[in-house]
Amino acid sequence: MKIALIRAHYNPFGGAERFLNVAVDAMLAHQHTPTILTRTWPKRANVSIAHEIINPRYVTSAGRDRNFANATRATLATSSFDLVQSYERFQGCDVFHAVDGVHAEWLRQRERIQSPLQRFGVGINPHHRYVRAAEREMYHSNELRAVICISEMVRTDILTHYQIDPAKLHVVYGPIDTDQFHPSLIAIHRDVVRHKYAIAANTKVAIHVGSGFERKGVAAFLRAVALVPGLYAFVVGHDKRLANYQALARELGINQRVFFTGGIADVKPYYAASDVFVMPTIYEPFGLVFGEAMACGLPVVTSTTAGAADWIKHAENGFVVEATDIRAITTAIESAIADPAIGLRGRETVLARNNVDVGAQYAALYKKLMPA
Repeated sequence: MKIALIRAHYNPFGGAERFLNVAVDAMLAHQHTPTILTRTWPKRANVSIAHEIINPRYVTSAGRDRNFANATRATLATSSFDLVQSYERFQGCDVFHAVDGVHAEWLRQRERIQSPLQRFGVGINPHHRYVRAAEREMYHSNELRAVICISEMVRTDILTHYQIDPAKLHVVYGPIDTDQFHPSLIAIHRDVVRHKYAIAANTKVAIHVGSGFERKGVAAFLRAVALVPGLYAFVVGHDKRLANYQALARELGINQRVFFTGGIADVKPYYAASDVFVMPTIYEPFGLVFGEAMACGLPVVTSTTAGAADWIKHAENGFVVEATDIRAITTAIESAIADPAIGLRGRETVLARNNVDVGAQYAALYKKLMPA
């Protein structure tokens, strides 16, 4: 089959695109021909993947998304693709890969940490109104034949918000490279990274990895770190409001033991230098970083609104807590530090999950959708 893949902003190293790249590999392995339709194509992208640039003019973010969707529909109308798989909320696709979760659910969860004025602002925001409408139209469209959910949580969220045949929803997790992410990294990187930040060998360190600090729960992370005496922390990732979080660290009196590293291409040395991975996210469809941390043998503390919670049994191979419950997050961190064996059981969980051939799952779905 000739397959169109729709992703407005293709970042070859983004979490969502890692799911896309696995799907591409499955397509190529079974002699399908994928083409990515996108607004931009970065220089570092895989040149072996066919792509087509669709970048109409726009003024607002809502206009950007609407114009891209309309221009893409026009392109598809004059093309000969057998299957359209979208990574954007796009009415007219055969398959939707829900790598970004359910926008309606994200907005609902976000309300829990917003003031009434902030909730009002989101309610009248044209971009959010467009995405909500596009999501609703797509899920209620007869053209939609299948949805690839990256966690059971995402599948549940779709059924909660939209009227759709459950048989169309297929859960396919992302693979974790357990050879690259491995406890042996400690011997290679731990002392080097800790020396760089002047962190003593016997000091405990928590790590948070992820850009977009509001959604990823950095504020809750910092408040929990402040309650654990002597705990140091890495915050790895980008945020346009970084200064606000640095100010919060100063307000909490922990700015001397919290390091905001910015985005890092290779985070493995930082996993190796840490003792517990903590992300009390407000909403995370899955989060491959959870699986990577678990594969490294780190105990993981996550929230009930993270898809990765599918893989975790509380206090057995990790911890699942309420995203806004600072005391519960703090207790989980202390328990994780006290019992490193939890991290090793987490790695065993990832190894067991990786026995599933993800590429074969994609391939089986495409075979099912092939025209007779």
